[in-house]
Amino acid sequence: MNITDVRVFPVEEDKLKAYVTITLDHCFVIRDLKVIHGASGLFIAMPAKKRKDGTYKDIAHPLNADTRSEMERIILSEYERQTHNGHAAQNLMAAAEAD
Repeated sequence: MNITDVRVFPVEEDKLKAYVTITLDHCFVIRDLKVIHGASGLFIAMPAKKRKDGTYKDIAHPLNADTRSEMERIILSEYERQTHNGHAAQNLMAAAEAD
């Protein structure tokens, strides 16, 4: 199983940095993963549903640490790429407006 597409949707919130949609093997989509800024840096939160008792239960999640690590590596790499490119484009636009 391979992640064949990653779509990042940045948000302007304190800890929540982006929503993410991934596609597996060009045929299975998982939406509403989240990029969260925690105490030890960025991490990925799986899509979850709020239960009647107020707790949350993951709807989809990796079954082992290796799969979770690989997913985080791919998703965070794409998040960094897109947010870095976004900041670079904003800086270029600001510089052009200053001229």
